[in-house]
Amino acid sequence: MPLLIRFGKDGVEAGCDEAGRGCLAGPVVAAAVILPNRLNHKYLNDSKKLSAKQRHEILPLIKSKALAYGIGVVEHDEIDKINILNASFLAMHRAVDALKLKPELLLIDGNRFNPYPDIPHVCIIKGDGKYKSIAAASILAKTYRDELMLSYHEKYPHYDWDHNMGYPTKKHRQGIVDNGPCPIHRKSFKLLSDAQMELFK
Repeated sequence: MPLLIRFGKDGVEAGCDEAGRGCLAGPVVAAAVILPNRLNHKYLNDSKKLSAKQRHEILPLIKSKALAYGIGVVEHDEIDKINILNASFLAMHRAVDALKLKPELLLIDGNRFNPYPDIPHVCIIKGDGKYKSIAAASILAKTYRDELMLSYHEKYPHYDWDHNMGYPTKKHRQGIVDNGPCPIHRKSFKLLSDAQMELFK
């Protein structure tokens, strides 16, 4: 099924999505995007279905053609305080806060959301593969967060973040075994497997 622009017939809608929820380190990043009625591109799709090269190819188009877009960031220490689910919702709220145009409806990727004041929302499971505004938000959030993690990799080079972006890969966890966690690791997350934890006993 081709991706859709509108959830309903009328109104200004913002698609919202986040990136980095399952990572062991760094922030969770969300984006909110309001697209014009007609915008088509072969790479306007769920960011997970695109390569990094494809995401960066369509990124300038989204930024130039969007009626408005915003980015919201919740850092690792905030995640540890409020948990990753609430941090994901907060990142989306901050992304909506950053919009220069107030939407009449929020299209949320997923099945849960903390309501944003005075703007109704609809949760859509796998919405980044169904609605173009959510797909655009997923691309903006992913590319923004990847750039952050690449910059962190320069400071903390032991965890292979230039390849895994903070996700729990074998090399990332081995880096924690060899060097311990760094200041931007999420302390509330299980950083190592049970087998790896045994090495410290």
